[in-house]
Amino acid sequence: MVTAITDGVKISVETIYQDEHSKPANEHFMFAYRIEVENMSDHAIQLMRRKWFIFDSNGTVREVEGEGVVGIQPVIESGENYAYVSGCNLKTDMGSMRGNYTMHNLVLETSFKVEIPEFQLIVPYRLN
Repeated sequence: MVTAITDGVKISVETIYQDEHSKPANEHFMFAYRIEVENMSDHAIQLMRRKWFIFDSNGTVREVEGEGVVGIQPVIESGENYAYVSGCNLKTDMGSMRGNYTMHNLVLETSFKVEIPEFQLIVPYRLN
């Protein structure tokens, strides 16, 4: 698990290789990741946008951005957390992701960016 804290918002990421959804012979490696967003600040926040940088070990870099996560823009009260699971496919058996969330402070009416720490996407057999 990797973790980062930005402006009182803690992001923790775990990854799982999805063997049953992967087809290595077709250069299709599927990974799931679980992200927990913990609001350690004094104010309620809302996750408005996400931006991802996805790196394949063949040098390919993709950027993905959009509103919210998994179709919603969750409000996270002070002291609470929000978790979700999503996925990413790679053309190689190793890669990584990193990015940021745009959050909105619902009390101060300000927006700020929160770092999503870089995490590795590695097929288990590559770890031996």
